[in-house]
Order: sequence, then C-alpha cells, then structure tokens
Amino acid sequence: MAVIDFVGKLHTATRRDYVQRVVEHDKAESALIAKQWGFDYWDGERRYGFGGYTYDGRWRVVAEDMARHYGLKAGDRILDIGCGKAFLLYELAQAVPGVEVAGIDISDYAIENAKTEVRPFLQRGTCCDLPYGDKSFDFVFSLNTFHNLYVDELDAALREMERVGKGGKYVCVESYRDEREKTNLLYWQLTCESFYTPKEWEWVFERTGYTGDYGFIFFR
Repeated sequence: MAVIDFVGKLHTATRRDYVQRVVEHDKAESALIAKQWGFDYWDGERRYGFGGYTYDGRWRVVAEDMARHYGLKAGDRILDIGCGKAFLLYELAQAVPGVEVAGIDISDYAIENAKTEVRPFLQRGTCCDLPYGDKSFDFVFSLNTFHNLYVDELDAALREMERVGKGGKYVCVESYRDEREKTNLLYWQLTCESFYTPKEWEWVFERTGYTGDYGFIFFR
C-alpha cells in the first residue's frame, strides 16, 4: 500500500467558506436533503452539495495520472465504486482506448445524468454488496465515497473492493490531521459518517485486508 494524491490538485482549486455553510442555512436540513442523492445534491443549490456538477474535462489529468501509475492498457477492466456521473470513467476510457469500464452508484439521478458515452456500463447498487465476480477487474477505485459509510458498511465495502479486484486498487477519502482541518471538515461535510485521521484510516484498511493504495482530502 502507498499514499498517493491523485485528486488534491482539483480539491484545492475550489474555494470554500466553511463558516458560511453552518450559519447561512440550516445545515442539518441541508444534510438530510443531500443524503437523498438526488437532483438537489448534484445539481441544486450549493447548500445541498455540488451546486451543479457538469462535465468540464477537469478529470482528464486524474485519469492520465492513474493510467500512467497503474500501467493501464487496452483490454483492462476498470471499476469505479461510487461513480456518480462517471466523468472520471469517461476520461479513463479516453485516456486508454480499449479499456472496459464499469461503475456503480447508489444514486439513480447520477446514473441517469451520467456521461452518455459510459452510461450503458453503469448500474445502481451498494458498495457493500458488489454484483461482480471475484477478481473481475484489473483496476478498482473509489473516490470520495467510503467516508459516507458507517463503520460496519465501511468494513463490508473494503472487503468487497478487495474481492472483485485482481490488480491495482485505489481509495480516496476525506480526513483530517489537526483541529483546524477537523473543524473545517465538520463544517463543510454534508454526507460523511466516518470521521478518521489518516492513522485511523490506515488501521481500518489493515483490519479489512485492503491491499491497495489510498489518498486523503484535507480541508485546510
């Protein structure tokens, strides 16, 4: 296992007013709506989630970095757990022509509004019970999904990810290293259920038998 930062450059490009999120609106109500994973979360007001999540090509650099690092090639099978609108899956298919992609997400809305080119390869489902055979994929990844799980679900999801993968694996989750980052995370998050430091995340990975790489998003 290795710590790799594939998405930090995108995360830090967005400016966030952490205090505004908890004083301008009823954050508890916003979180309840966000956890429905529907229009409001993806394309509604910023208080509920992304504030509009449309394709703009930003994920191409991440796809290229992943493809290079894991040596992806035509014929490889790639799975995105928590694929959302599958923009990164689309970019991987463009960066490595000939790969086979698959994605799974809990949100019907995200799949129905996913990138048209990869939508046929997506399905609704839970990461705790993946509908794929053992060692089905050459590369399995999950970005910004597993921190939304309770600890028992997290255990199941990591074990499932390990089960279906036979090659590279990568997980990225939100985390914190000090009180400032913890406070900012608590202010900003809408859907998190697992709040862990990097050391704690590493403990979870080891306990579940996860053997892949991982990265963290911090709210500075």
